[in-house]
Amino acid sequence: MTTEEAKNRIAMRIAREFESEEYIMFINTGVGIPTLVPQFIKSQNVCVQAENGMLGVGPPADGDQVDPRLINASRQPVCEIKGCSYFDSAASFGMIRGRHMDATVLGALEVDQQGNVANWIIPNGKQLGVGGAMDLVAGSKRVIIAMGHMSKDNKPRIKKECSLPVTGYGKVDMLVTEYAVFVFEDGKMILKEIAPGVSLSFIRSITEADYIISPDLKIIEA
Repeated sequence: MTTEEAKNRIAMRIAREFESEEYIMFINTGVGIPTLVPQFIKSQNVCVQAENGMLGVGPPADGDQVDPRLINASRQPVCEIKGCSYFDSAASFGMIRGRHMDATVLGALEVDQQGNVANWIIPNGKQLGVGGAMDLVAGSKRVIIAMGHMSKDNKPRIKKECSLPVTGYGKVDMLVTEYAVFVFEDGKMILKEIAPGVSLSFIRSITEADYIISPDLKIIEA
């Protein structure tokens, strides 16, 4: 599986979480893999917010669609959906801190078995600081993490305990990787789905955290 295929698999699986929504819901998508999610959302009831001040983020823009003023959290050009609106950063974070986001989809560097998430490193490194992530994990009603199962140097990113600065304690509701879907319920980490062709022993070998296997374990839809 290529890196692009892995990212798209994660984004498509997360988008399916919102397919059956019967009421208008507002979600925020962060930097990285989360910015791929809007292009796979089919429901007309889902409105995507970018923390830079756009509510109504559509799929990536290309060619004549590109407007340099319309960008997502990764500074990529995007299209508008019907009814799109714009506002300043203060209003954007007022929506987030006021718990008006039904869900947020964030990238991460580590998630541990307690549902803690680390998605930044100490400033002056190769990554930026925490940005708006602390506001998003604290203010959103549901937190979904999108990340690769392993680091670039093939080390587990799903850990017993986060080794990097923690963005939010016990805030993760769902974790989606290219190989698995985990949920956090009643203080327990539960493996709910695995990718096609992937064995439980393989998931165990690349996951440091302790988890429970759901009795209703399913295969992630292709």
